[in-house]
Amino acid sequence: MTGHLSYKVHSLDRDGSKKLVGEVPYAVQQGAVGLLGVAVSPTWNGTSDKRVFFVHTTKAGTRVVRMSYDGRSLSGYTPILTGIRHSDLEHNGGQIAFGPDGYLYVSTGDALQPHLAQDKNSLNGKILRITKTGAPAPGNPFGNHIYSYGHRNPQGLAWDRNRRLWSVEIGNAKHDELNLIKPGANYGWPTCEGNCTAPGMTNPKATTTPEQGTPAQLAVVNNVIYVSSLRGQRLWRAPIDGNAERVGTMSHFFARQHGRLRALAKVPGANELWLGTAGFGPGKDKILRVHIK
Repeated sequence: MTGHLSYKVHSLDRDGSKKLVGEVPYAVQQGAVGLLGVAVSPTWNGTSDKRVFFVHTTKAGTRVVRMSYDGRSLSGYTPILTGIRHSDLEHNGGQIAFGPDGYLYVSTGDALQPHLAQDKNSLNGKILRITKTGAPAPGNPFGNHIYSYGHRNPQGLAWDRNRRLWSVEIGNAKHDELNLIKPGANYGWPTCEGNCTAPGMTNPKATTTPEQGTPAQLAVVNNVIYVSSLRGQRLWRAPIDGNAERVGTMSHFFARQHGRLRALAKVPGANELWLGTAGFGPGKDKILRVHIK
């Protein structure tokens, strides 16, 4: 049964302490949907800029919303982008992050309708680039919200030292993908999964098998990409080859030591990661602190 829920939001300090700061209302939970992503304005200070952004599903679809956070509590729920289709089961994307250009990037899945990924009039199967009001960001390749297309279920978003955007994507049956995202590029779905030779398609920079992958989120530390995985239950490491548009040999850590891994973020001001487990019940999840040597 589908029902409205309010999702609790906590703040996490570097010492590991957390506190409840509020809730995101109007979300719907059924299958792999709900509260999907969060991003804090890069100029947030709790006074002149209080903006925090979320992606969540509703009965009508997926939306991007803005709320205010003054350092103590959340308030002022305001949708800024609607019209993104969702599936009750999966393929909803939902990652959200601010780029070095100050604009907001949002990943959207194909909502189990693969043809939408190639439709430039649809917000689904895309990586979107928007302003803080939800408008298309200036310079977008098609003059609308779309930054890249041909995605099945894109997940983590992060930038390297050269301000290049990387994303991971859950594949269908054979290949999960690590992609270098460029404006206007077509990443192939549903024609391609992994590498292919179809004209006009952009191939991934690396792939993993679903048994060892099903990527969730992505972070970059010291120009090295780290990817959390759900089914694979491990943390992948992929070094970027200098300034080149390629990655070196991938390796992994923590294989099946902590269960499914989802949340991943660089710790502010430190060469460390916060890595969250993804259990199946209240109180089962942990946030791990990973030191990068």
